[in-house]
Amino acid sequence: MINILLCGNKKVFDGALTQLISILNRTREPINCYIFTMDKSDLREDFVPIDDEQIDFLNEVVKEKSPESNVVKIDVTDIYNKEFKGSKNESAYCTPYTLLRLLIDLVPNIPDKILYLDIDIMANGDISKLYNIDIEDYEYSAVKEKYGSWLLRSDYINAGVLLINMKLARKNKLFEKARNLIKTRKFLFADQDALFWATTSKKIVSRIYNEQSSFNRKNTIICHFCKRLLWVPFPHTENYKQWNIEEVHNVLKCYTFDSDLKEYVKFKEEYEERKGKVKVKSKI
Repeated sequence: MINILLCGNKKVFDGALTQLISILNRTREPINCYIFTMDKSDLREDFVPIDDEQIDFLNEVVKEKSPESNVVKIDVTDIYNKEFKGSKNESAYCTPYTLLRLLIDLVPNIPDKILYLDIDIMANGDISKLYNIDIEDYEYSAVKEKYGSWLLRSDYINAGVLLINMKLARKNKLFEKARNLIKTRKFLFADQDALFWATTSKKIVSRIYNEQSSFNRKNTIICHFCKRLLWVPFPHTENYKQWNIEEVHNVLKCYTFDSDLKEYVKFKEEYEERKGKVKVKSKI
């Protein structure tokens, strides 16, 4: 069983659906997917948890592909409010939901090894190749951050893909130290900066496990549709996600996940029909 952690609010449904489809299309081993969520509508009205209907539908999809797989929703609102409400980094560069991974050691029954993935991730290979990396002597493994590793520090990591050794992380109080930093210092990249500075031991692994720019390489295992710098027609940043199919094709020139995205459109149409909403239009 591969244990996975995702985090977010109701809006992460498209990311979770596309991501889980891509993983189960390429990974034989079943997955146990936890989704941390919370209600922060006190900050913004659309900061509401992923709902039970969405979780139930995700479960239907994963079980159709892998009967032993499952998706579990964990509401961490109370834990978040106790730890981070009103903190210096609550207005993080993305949303407060980026901080949820830092609560993992406070949630009961989390397994000793777990793979955290940002919601804008797609699998282009069997993720067991990453999950089975030996990290017994490390708190986690990660890939260098594409820009930060030459602008900030050579070992600066991208926290969008973290293979976590919970035993050692708990022993070294990795997440406790990171939370303390979040409470006392203002960071540009909030959770990522806090994790980096709280780390005692990390294993840097190949970029094939968190490719942040070139999505058509055949040997890539995980593609990360994070914000990236594009040079034409002039230097600028773009932040298109895998479910933005037209932009993925026309701007990012990525066709690697077309078969997964066809499935996504089919499943999303089915979900929208159940909800009585307008169908999604396929761009594939």
